[in-house]
Amino acid sequence: MLLSGLSGAAQAQRVWATPPEGASEFEEASNLLAETPDAVTTSGSGQLTPQGHVAVAVDSGGSYGAEEEVEESDKTALLQEKQQPGFWTFGYYQSFFDVDTCQVLDRIKGSLLPRPGHNFVRHRLRNRPDLYGPFWICATLAFVLAVTGNLTLVLAQRRDPSIHYSPQFHKVTVAGVTIYCYVWLVPLALWGFLRWRKRVRERVGPYTFLETVCVYGYSLFVFIPTVVLWLIPVPWLQWLFGALALALSAASLVFTLWPVVREDTRLVAAVLLSTVVLLHALLATGCKFYFFQPLPLEPLAPPPQATSLPLNLLPPPTPRSQVT
Repeated sequence: MLLSGLSGAAQAQRVWATPPEGASEFEEASNLLAETPDAVTTSGSGQLTPQGHVAVAVDSGGSYGAEEEVEESDKTALLQEKQQPGFWTFGYYQSFFDVDTCQVLDRIKGSLLPRPGHNFVRHRLRNRPDLYGPFWICATLAFVLAVTGNLTLVLAQRRDPSIHYSPQFHKVTVAGVTIYCYVWLVPLALWGFLRWRKRVRERVGPYTFLETVCVYGYSLFVFIPTVVLWLIPVPWLQWLFGALALALSAASLVFTLWPVVREDTRLVAAVLLSTVVLLHALLATGCKFYFFQPLPLEPLAPPPQATSLPLNLLPPPTPRSQVT
């Protein structure tokens, strides 16, 4: 019994003498820090490397891999946002119709009230041109031109029954082709010329093609109410309304293009702006003469009437020759 008690006490002493595993690691870490004060130790891998700067990452079971996956997904999303669709897709043109009513009304207001030193592209478009406003402005102007042109003939026939009127539906096609060709071809020629002048004089910085189309499209809005006012059958009043609309529309174009061409020579700037105003005047004058001229009067043949001469003007009867 005495021997068994002594052996149990020896085993208990041996157990208390053996330090736990964590305590030994703690002692090793403290000894390492004492030898190298600049060392940094972290637990997790269970290994200590006695270098100048020791850093052992502590991970909680795979969170590091999850962070990498999140970063990769963010990069992928950014790359997808930066990729622009091709110009042959609907997504490319969808951005040019992404405007609200307030923006369109603000741009219409800017075209109706041009001011010197107030650039329409910088202050109204803000480098975000749209095709929604120009498209519907041109469509509305073409429709109003055709309708008012026919109404002019109807009103003229009521005043003068001798005027022959028949519906002229081809005027819708003529008006649409004329307006849309003007809004696309003239800005294209202007944009190409300014691009060419940029190579000659580096200070000349042209607008983009869509910005030029947008400026021309909004500049035609003033002609929509003017065409309606042309229904008033007073020629001098019609020309007055037309001149006022032409002045506002041409001033909007000139004030917008002036910051681009003022760095060029005076001759080129004067010729370019004069050409822009002249083409605008030709469009307005052509519409006035073509759509608002009444049909010519049809000559009516007088009815045949029997004319009788007085008796005293009748020639005397010739005597018959006697036959012998």
